[in-house]
Amino acid sequence: MHNTVTIGEDLIYVGGNDRRIALFESAFPVPRGVSYNSYLLLDEKTVLFDTVDIAASEVFFENLGHALGGRTLDYLVVHHMEPDHSASFVRLLQTYPDVKVVTNQKVKGMLANYFGFEREVLLVKEGDTLSVGKNTLTFVVAPMVHWPEVMFTYIPEKKLLFSADAFGTFGALGGSVFADEVHFERDFLDDARRYYFNIVGKYGVQVQNALKKAAGLEISTICPLHGPIWRTKESIAWYLAKYDVWSKYLPEEKGVAVFYASVYGHTQNAAEILAAEIAKCGVTDVKVYDVSVTHISELLSEAFRYSHVVFASTTYNNGVFISMENFLRDLQAHAFQNRKYAVVENGSWSPQAGGLIEETVGAWKNMRKVGEKVTLVSAVKEETREKLKALGEAIAEDVKK
Repeated sequence: MHNTVTIGEDLIYVGGNDRRIALFESAFPVPRGVSYNSYLLLDEKTVLFDTVDIAASEVFFENLGHALGGRTLDYLVVHHMEPDHSASFVRLLQTYPDVKVVTNQKVKGMLANYFGFEREVLLVKEGDTLSVGKNTLTFVVAPMVHWPEVMFTYIPEKKLLFSADAFGTFGALGGSVFADEVHFERDFLDDARRYYFNIVGKYGVQVQNALKKAAGLEISTICPLHGPIWRTKESIAWYLAKYDVWSKYLPEEKGVAVFYASVYGHTQNAAEILAAEIAKCGVTDVKVYDVSVTHISELLSEAFRYSHVVFASTTYNNGVFISMENFLRDLQAHAFQNRKYAVVENGSWSPQAGGLIEETVGAWKNMRKVGEKVTLVSAVKEETREKLKALGEAIAEDVKK
């Protein structure tokens, strides 16, 4: 049975949710599921903005048929070719064979690659417009946010932006599809941050370019392809500010994330002691993560969230413990920068992890080390505890500047 939502005059939400999915893109845990958003405009011409993943295709086609109410589908605008938004493309063309596909040259090539699609399409580029009646579609290219073919559509009459994957989030939609009708900061912000840094975060420069384009538009509604719809001035400004900070690789919050890799618990003990010493100095936002247990997508998100990070690792095979090494590699791949960091190492006969971490992290852009590296040999001893206390005090003082 259909389950549509009216977004505004002549605009209907026809997407759906997947609450059974375990890993988004086979990589990122989504315990709260994910939504696949699609929108239908009912003007003199009918326009569908993107399709959905196969997982939501049944309700999508029921929604679309109900929303059309017997009308034909005139246009399909394809903003982004990832299969979670294009997998229903072929079935859509079979259901509505006369639909005209509107997209850009890069998408056209991907349609051929994915589906063998060779039909004529209406090709658009930056600034092109398409009148569909009372509304005008204006096309905005947004390459590498986060694929090279991505584009947005802006409707000036509605002050509405279809933003593809930009401004999206993990998490299925519940009783409302609107951000102002949910407790977004409590229920979605962590998922939004994790979505951004893992999916889009590598492309901060390109996101900044997209934000500059958005700043030149009068926007009262943002319709992303995942997550809630933004429709109030205050909430849109708040979320765009988050994207501005994130895409500049700046800390979102002043606080400390302590990441440790421990085999038998001694490095963990050192990390816990350090975190406690930081907190004793009055820093209230201190998080501790075992990099061997916490999923790397969450580790990445939390590292970008905080102003200060600590890397504590045991030495393993004369190197950094493998889970910490993988974490550092992922941070580097996502252009981690502009943070203060500290290092703790362990080693029963030849502690080397700390030096290797310093060599790696110190080479990243605008990273500044706080305090002295603390070395423990096998286990924390009283003199090591004093060094951890001194490091904790140094980190806390730097946080509170």
